[in-house]
Amino acid sequence: MDTMRDRFISTTSRLLDEQSRLAVVLADISTDGFASARRAHPDRVINVGIREQLLVGAGAGLALAGMRPVVHTFASFLVERPFEQVKLDFGHQGIGGVLVSAGGSYDWPAGGFTHMAPGDVALLDTLDGWTVHVPGHPDEAEALLRDAVAGDDRVYVRLSLQANSEARPVSGTDGFTVVREGRRGTVIAVGPMLDNVLAATEGLDLTVLYATTVRPFDAAGVRRAAGATTAADVVLVEPYLAGTSATAAGEALVDRPHRVLGLGVGRAELRRYGRMTEHLRAHGLDPVGLRERITGFLRP
Repeated sequence: MDTMRDRFISTTSRLLDEQSRLAVVLADISTDGFASARRAHPDRVINVGIREQLLVGAGAGLALAGMRPVVHTFASFLVERPFEQVKLDFGHQGIGGVLVSAGGSYDWPAGGFTHMAPGDVALLDTLDGWTVHVPGHPDEAEALLRDAVAGDDRVYVRLSLQANSEARPVSGTDGFTVVREGRRGTVIAVGPMLDNVLAATEGLDLTVLYATTVRPFDAAGVRRAAGATTAADVVLVEPYLAGTSATAAGEALVDRPHRVLGLGVGRAELRRYGRMTEHLRAHGLDPVGLRERITGFLRP
């Protein structure tokens, strides 16, 4: 199976052939993958080098000129480092574009903390008007990317090396999908966390919702799921900073008694970088860790 990043490169390269208003802006990352597309469209595949503020500013400038920019690099260099440009050049000016990240929270631990961005979605959450997609499979990444490119709004697509074993039908306008129904509570699995959540909740009387578009947050879907259970208890399992969507879940249930548990990447920096699977285990996001915390929270 190809990775989400591989699929992003191949899909975007085809879209460049099909859509004359599309442009790709890079900052050295993934330039090899876009080499053929750059030869075919030298005026619409632009590498600004390791200048992430310029990366975002150039994308915004293309949008102002009527283009649909796809801006790409690692999440830490796309959201965190040039955050002022994301805030002002896109948000303040009221223009649209597609930011596509790689690296996620801990995809390349050997790269060190500079290449980890567990706070990216929480940081974007401080801005208005962003749609956030978190696919869990390369097929889903392609579908969500195509939806994003076809629009005119501001979209963040968060790619990861971690992926579920199979794809599910998704679109940018979908709410959360019911994967399993139960009576004792609701677990929301975001993107590549679904397989681990399904393994962790096997045999438990719980509803499992699958989320690949997390902003806007599907409040109505959470309310429906919680209304079908004996208690409005919700567990969020996110592949980024723990509790990122806890406020949104709480607001969805504000008129009824409820409890919300946010599971995800902890705030403490893990300085022994190891491998991605070790980071999952250290943050309690493997099936064993998830089951222990979910059952502990929902136990009467």
